[in-house]
Amino acid sequence: MMEKLLHPLLLLCLLPAAVSLFCYTCVFPAISPLDCIRFPLKCPPGQLCLSSRAVGQRGDFRVVLYEKSCVLPALCGVTGEKYTMGLNFTFTNECCNTHLCNRAATPASPYWTATVLTLLAVGSAW
Repeated sequence: MMEKLLHPLLLLCLLPAAVSLFCYTCVFPAISPLDCIRFPLKCPPGQLCLSSRAVGQRGDFRVVLYEKSCVLPALCGVTGEKYTMGLNFTFTNECCNTHLCNRAATPASPYWTATVLTLLAVGSAW
């Protein structure tokens, strides 16, 4: 009887408490259409891979930022606003749960050339 209980308990002890994913993370956020400089990172147990997209616009001036990292599941599917670079950005977080699943680059914005040039001009004026 004791032997029948020992085998399942032994198997449970050998299983990891939570599996850690490897996700891409960005060295710094990227401005569309450039993909971020990314590298694989082992996430803490229980975290998922994140791909976040933030859009900021003032008149014809539009900036799209992309970010990749590890994140707690509570932040997945979240949308909201954040203020940076003098603009209000609306962001969307999307998560996935397989190794390096946040690899895909987001499609380029048609405004990328004007966005990058304007951002550089505005940044030097501040």
